[in-house]
Amino acid sequence: MSSTDPTPDGTMTRPYRPSIAQVLETLGPHALSAVHVPDAALPIGEPVVHDPDDQLDDRPACVLLAVGARPSAPETRDLVRQAATRNYHAVVIKDRGADLGELADAAREAGVALLAAPAGLPWRQLDALLTAAISGPGAATPPFSSVDVGDLFALANAIATALGGATCIEDAQGNVLAHSNVPGQEIDEIRAQGILGRRTPQRPTNRLEYSRVFRADGPVRFPSLGPGHMRRLATAVRAGAQLLGFIWVLDGEPPVVPDALRLLGAAARIAAPHLLHSRNPPLRRRRAETLRALLDGEVAESVAAARLGLPPDSPVAVLAFAPARPAPRQGADVVAATVVDLVSLACEAWHHGVVCATGWSVVHALVPVPEGTPPDRLVRFATDIAASVRDAAGIALHVGVGPVAARLEEVPASRRRADRIIRVLAETAGERMCVATDERVRGRIALLDLADRGDAEPDRLLEPVRRMLAHDAAHSGTHAMTLLAYLDNFGEAARAAAELSIHENTLRYRVRRLQELFGMDLADPSERLVIWLQLRLLQLRGELSSATTRAVG
Repeated sequence: MSSTDPTPDGTMTRPYRPSIAQVLETLGPHALSAVHVPDAALPIGEPVVHDPDDQLDDRPACVLLAVGARPSAPETRDLVRQAATRNYHAVVIKDRGADLGELADAAREAGVALLAAPAGLPWRQLDALLTAAISGPGAATPPFSSVDVGDLFALANAIATALGGATCIEDAQGNVLAHSNVPGQEIDEIRAQGILGRRTPQRPTNRLEYSRVFRADGPVRFPSLGPGHMRRLATAVRAGAQLLGFIWVLDGEPPVVPDALRLLGAAARIAAPHLLHSRNPPLRRRRAETLRALLDGEVAESVAAARLGLPPDSPVAVLAFAPARPAPRQGADVVAATVVDLVSLACEAWHHGVVCATGWSVVHALVPVPEGTPPDRLVRFATDIAASVRDAAGIALHVGVGPVAARLEEVPASRRRADRIIRVLAETAGERMCVATDERVRGRIALLDLADRGDAEPDRLLEPVRRMLAHDAAHSGTHAMTLLAYLDNFGEAARAAAELSIHENTLRYRVRRLQELFGMDLADPSERLVIWLQLRLLQLRGELSSATTRAVG
């Protein structure tokens, strides 16, 4: 009976066609990213592999896999337009780093979706992945259908809970990829050995049992073969004709639910994208490389959007994480890896599209910011991450929260602000603040800008400041630090003296003495401001002590 034939009760069935938003969410950016989608609710059908030498047939709602197409070639734009006239709903190209802007414009004009797949994903695998993603869910949506793609252990637990038996998911070679741990569900000795050895143990009946599951059209039952061997249910997991793996469910006491075979058949269909995901190498590194290029402004906005799975006009912010205390040289890599892993894990609770990258001992997170997010929400989120990393690994962090960028092309500016905040927090390490925004430390950022412009270089210092620094260098003096503390506290001798751990009268004497020695006029507001600013910039750059040496030279 074809998919459009009347069913016995007189109804008419139709092909299952999920929306493009559903398929993109199911597969994730590791397999498919949106470059242009005219309508998230657009239904899509089966994938069609296109040979450039073949004529394009009319295929309503199907997905065209543009094998061999080059994004910059005029004929590829023609193919996109032709696909729209042949009623295709989407065209897939390989993302090889080219600017996709012109091709996206062609798709927009034609009214067809343009999707991009990673360059390293084989077309045959993408075909199988899409086939699995658009497979019908069955008459009822099983309770394990909402598990995120790639989380095999969560899927095993969901299947075990739904069927009532301990579950194991294997690849096509019998390697154990995941197993359930639902309390109260018993396992036998064979399952225990498989979990410990990460592979089904060798037994005389293995070949016969696996062959039976492989040949069957659906799930099968196996009786107990004696002590230490429980009853079992098993099914093969396929994408099209391609065998991906197996699901095994133990049938102990209490027994599995009455409709366990039907549920296991549904589980096999849902497990296909999960197993395809596990067969591909993790693409965190690829996404991290794209983020690093985006942070540096070295990748086109459209290319970054396709690789990261984010719309170009998606509001995002950059969060910068750095250890509050420098790690020992031999342990710096371990600290950086620990921070990026913990930050990445914590960021997943915010949004599945968060991307993290590390470099120069700083971890950058690109965080989507949904419309309507309160301004302080990101600060609370960053504070929670810093606390979780401190509790889990004993690593104190400084976190810079960059301003929200309205488009991906504004990400480098958000990153620069986040990095500047990190520098300010490092300079104020003695204070309790560990998370800050641009607004919270804007005055100190302005000082950093002045310092980076060279306003504290020796040839720009006031002559009295130069003489004071030279004197301190020659006599191991502390005039500069004393004066800076006095000015930092608005001339309040008591507060400055307490900060320096000296008597208030001693401080007043030193301030009078250094004015006489170096010809300073602290009564002049302009001179007082410039002296404070130059000393503050030297301190901000960590060069106050070294500046005395340079001034002498």
